[in-house]
Amino acid sequence: MTEVAKRKTGKILAIAGICAAIAVGGIGVATVPGLLAGSSQDAGAAPSPTPTVEAKPVELGITPLDGAVEWNPVVGPQIKAVNGKVKDVVLTPVGGGAPVQGKTSPDGSTWTTLEVLKFKTQYTYSFTVVDTAGKETKKTQTFTTVSAAYEADASIYPRNGTTAGSGQPIEINFSEPVLDKAAMEKRVAITVSSGQPVAWHWYSDKKVRIRPEAFWASGSTVTVDMKLLGVDFGNKMIGNGNVVSTFTTGPQRVAVVDDTTKTMNVYSDGQLVHTAPVSLGGEDWLSPTGYAVILEQERKSNFNAGSIGLKPGDKGYYAPMVVDYANRLTWSGVYVHQALEAAWGAIGRVNVSHGCVGLLPDDAAWFFNNMKTGDVVQILNTGAPAVEPLEGFGDWNIPWASYAQR
Repeated sequence: MTEVAKRKTGKILAIAGICAAIAVGGIGVATVPGLLAGSSQDAGAAPSPTPTVEAKPVELGITPLDGAVEWNPVVGPQIKAVNGKVKDVVLTPVGGGAPVQGKTSPDGSTWTTLEVLKFKTQYTYSFTVVDTAGKETKKTQTFTTVSAAYEADASIYPRNGTTAGSGQPIEINFSEPVLDKAAMEKRVAITVSSGQPVAWHWYSDKKVRIRPEAFWASGSTVTVDMKLLGVDFGNKMIGNGNVVSTFTTGPQRVAVVDDTTKTMNVYSDGQLVHTAPVSLGGEDWLSPTGYAVILEQERKSNFNAGSIGLKPGDKGYYAPMVVDYANRLTWSGVYVHQALEAAWGAIGRVNVSHGCVGLLPDDAAWFFNNMKTGDVVQILNTGAPAVEPLEGFGDWNIPWASYAQR
């Protein structure tokens, strides 16, 4: 190749090298902007398109579902967004009322209520969902909380603030059947100042009684704290509130009635404080044995033979009468009371009543004024069965070892 040809060829290669550099520089502008800023070769070039951001699908978890009914008001609504955020959440009762307070998580993905909702109320909640591309979608849903037909509650005896005798078991009556009794027991906290442990005895799905092994210690304070709000009793029945009862106990007062001696000995905290002659139930109406608890007291009480199934002409029938110093022991009509004047001569000698414990006037007045509801009467040696637990509070006739069996 001549020298002239070599020079021409080198020039061509140099020009090609410049073109290659420009081409490389063009790629650099796209990936690293400004690398060749101001180069005349970029003038008039089309701008790079802005990349399109594809939003991930937002997954919503909303409770309760739209149109839900019988929603437990304790289980607060929640809105949770995966691949998105929620904002502008407003939850209000339909028909008016203040919005329910709630909070949004720091990352904006979850909103939850801070208040317990009302029973028997329809709510509407509106909110906005924002996806990762910033697109907003508004939603509105409604639901209704537990109606009256599915509300459940409970009552406690003794009532809050009262003083009860040392033999008074706790009784809880539930408005609806309790299907999981063990779980319900865990919902109820019982504290006893004396430290006495207690046992539960379920008489039905709706009635339970609770007592210590021995009578409550004198001067005890007992608190029953039932956390029932929102609790599922079973069968979709929901507790509509918490219940608390605190009561105190008086001295351990026990009246021991012995049919063998026809006497009553009354003890207060173990000390004999009164002795009285008695008359018990005749051979056709034996007084029940075992422990009974005074249910109620009436200075004057109307007695009617029909309440124990007697009608005119029946053996043992008596006309309606008013009895003094009546202390009820059973719902079927066993009392400690002042005997009728016609029976005063039998007191301490012969049994003439329809199962009641009859006293002379002075002793009847003493008993009425010194014994209180919840105090204990123990009857011995009549030959009759013990007082049935649900005939009153005959719980003390159930052995402790079996009392806690469901």
